Order: sequence, then structure tokens, then C-alpha cells
Amino acid sequence: MAGGSGSVPGSSWWTVEGSTPLLAVILVAGVGTGVLFAVSLVAYRRRGGRRFLLVSVAIGALWARSIVGAGTVLGYVPMPAHHYLEHTLDFVIAGLVLYAVYAHAPGDVSAPDDADR
Repeated sequence: MAGGSGSVPGSSWWTVEGSTPLLAVILVAGVGTGVLFAVSLVAYRRRGGRRFLLVSVAIGALWARSIVGAGTVLGYVPMPAHHYLEHTLDFVIAGLVLYAVYAHAPGDVSAPDDADR
């Protein structure tokens, strides 16, 4: 079974580029994440503060993952670039969320939450 994608029976359904089921899932995820990103921006605008900004940027990066995924399925983003971008965004998202939690944890020695606006 070595060789190209045509060596496994029925494997053409699992190809990435042009996959309608995969594109549908990415579009649903993209719409949901886009709405969540908009809500996070509203929360940041209303509440202010670095914590809300960090969460908004992390959710924006999550939304960017959906855009990269759709670009890959549609043939605009090559697979090596897709992997580089997606894993970089994963790292950025994890770093932002962990920093937001760490920097604003109870018992923090830095300034109170209201002072970071």
C-alpha cells in the first residue's frame, strides 16, 4: 500500500483539497468561532483590561485557524504552510490563555485587576 493517495480504496474521499465534508465542518467552526470572537471583542470593549484583550486575541487566533483550514481545502494554502501556520497559531493561543490565567490568578503579586485598564 505504498504510493499515492489512490492506493487505498475509497481514499479519494479523505483528501483535503476540495473535500466538501471537511469544508462544511470548517465553515461551521469558522462561523461559530467568528461569533465568539465578536462577543469577546464586545466584552473587551465593555470591560477593558489586559485579561479581556488576551482572551480576544486568543479567540481571534482560533478564528484564523479556521480561515487557514478553509484556504487549505480550497487550494489557496499549501499543506506545508498549513501545518506551519496552524501549529504556530496553536502555540500562540496556548501561550495567550496561559499568560492570561497566570497573570491574573488569585494571590497575584502584581497590580489588582482594575489597575490594568
